[in-house]
Amino acid sequence: MQSVLIVDDEERMVDLISLFLMPHGYKVYKASTGFEAIEKIQTEKVDLVLLDVMMPELDGWATCKEIRSMSDIPIIMLTARDQSNEIVKGLKLGADDYITKPFDEEVLLARIEAITRRIHQVDKNMQVMNGLKWEMDKHRVSYKGKTITMTPIEFNLLGLFMRNPDKVFSREHLIQLIWGFESNTEGRTIDSHIRNLREKCRQSGFQIEEHLITIWGIGYKWKDKRSVR
Repeated sequence: MQSVLIVDDEERMVDLISLFLMPHGYKVYKASTGFEAIEKIQTEKVDLVLLDVMMPELDGWATCKEIRSMSDIPIIMLTARDQSNEIVKGLKLGADDYITKPFDEEVLLARIEAITRRIHQVDKNMQVMNGLKWEMDKHRVSYKGKTITMTPIEFNLLGLFMRNPDKVFSREHLIQLIWGFESNTEGRTIDSHIRNLREKCRQSGFQIEEHLITIWGIGYKWKDKRSVR
């Protein structure tokens, strides 16, 4: 089930969008402020954000910028403004789409579905977790936009973990997946690569200890902290 976070200080608008989306199979989270929205994204598994621009304290522009600093989650801006310069501003801050109020509910649904299809097409090629981005096609790892230099083994290990959250990999399984069945690589080699991977992520500022977990006597797993309730 896809989840959508609706962010708007107008409770009536949030309720209307929620009532429309839920029959289409969407799980809905609600936030009335930008600060609340950021907290939801950090603690819940949100697949897409519908973000109003005109909000008190932290407006939609600032909220979008803050979300982009930690996540590539799709964002659709919702606003009464329709000037081209406002649309450009939202897109430059990282929004994926822009819909002006009042809008047709079927159009909103179509926009959500279009973005969801596009994201699913690149899921295998790109993984993002709290600002850490793994890009297979570019063979690049970055944290909040800053590249983290990794060896091919470290890169492949990280991608394997991020694509398989909460799955426990034994050292033997990792050797088979990374080096192949005929490899003579030992478990201690895996530990060495994991240690280097952790250190590079740690130096970049990413809290790797919260995600790459050692399962003593077995191996390792990647924990998706957004799924914690």
